[in-house]
This record gives sequence, C-alpha cells and structure tokens, in this order.
Amino acid sequence: MKPMVHLPSAIFGAIMILLSFAIAIETILRKFFSLSLGGIDEIGGYAVAIVAPLAFLVTASEQAHIRINVLHAKLSLGARAVLNVAAAVSLALLALFLLYFTVETVRETLAYQSIAQTPWATPLIYPQAVWLCAMLVFAAGATVLAARSVLLLARGELKVLDRRFGPGSAEEELEAELADLKIREEVAQ
Repeated sequence: MKPMVHLPSAIFGAIMILLSFAIAIETILRKFFSLSLGGIDEIGGYAVAIVAPLAFLVTASEQAHIRINVLHAKLSLGARAVLNVAAAVSLALLALFLLYFTVETVRETLAYQSIAQTPWATPLIYPQAVWLCAMLVFAAGATVLAARSVLLLARGELKVLDRRFGPGSAEEELEAELADLKIREEVAQ
C-alpha cells in the first residue's frame, strides 16, 4: 500500500469496525432485550458518507477500481498513456465536482441551521464538516494523482505512466491475490 493512503485506510477501517460493533450491539439488544440504542442507522449514514471519499482515494491510489481492459492491452503504449491520463484527470474532475457539491451542502446547512430529522436531532453541520474534510482529502489526492499522470506524460515517461496508472494484467492481479492469500494464511496460523 502506498504511503499516501495509509492514514485514510486506517480511518476507514476503524470507522467500519466501530460501526460493525455498534450494529451488533444494537441487534443483540433488540433481539434479546427489546431495547434499542436509537440512531445507529443515523450513525451508519454518517459513517458511510465519511468513509466513502476515503475509500475512493484508496481505490484510486492503489488502482483497485474495476476497469474493463480488454482493448487496453492491445493498444499502443502512447494510446494507453493517453487513456490512463484521461482516466486520472476525469477522476480528479469528478472529485472536485463532488467537493463543490459538498461545500454547497455545508453552506446551506449553515444558512438554515439544519438538524437531522431523527430522534437525536443532530445539528447536521457536525457530521457534514467531517464529510467535507473527507471529501477534501479525496479531491486533493485525486488531483495529485492526476497531476502526476500529466507530468509523466509531459516528460514522455510512458512506461512508468502505464505501470503506475494503467490497469494490471490478469497475471499481475493473480500474483497480487496469491500474495495476499499467503499473508492471510500466515496471519491465521
């Protein structure tokens, strides 16, 4: 894993583990004691809104998103380079658009002092501020990746660009999965 995504990955994992425990506790309380903590669904919504941009960044940085590469491998190195840059730049543009949308949502929340229509009546500025920070991290990371791809193209480093920003081959993906399986087996023992 690249250093750029260590912290977002750790935050993502911690939030999802905490949410899983909260849901498990809520389920047990409902099943056996007819009690509810109330608001776990609200917390779950906030958690997903916060971790989604972090997951997007990790996926983009690790080139782990799904890409249909049937034709990609058959193209020339130059054509692949252009497509890889187009993919990185379009992701950065999407991230910036989502950041804009998030900023506008937070501005409206501030203007109207919106609260959640839930039992907790949470002032929405608090979870949305964290959401904005996560979206800012995604937008900044995606922009850095796009800038790197454009710089590699401008320098003519097409092989590096293809290796760093292109989809992996089926053999590379198989090797990565087998290496990951080996690590999981060693940890399990």
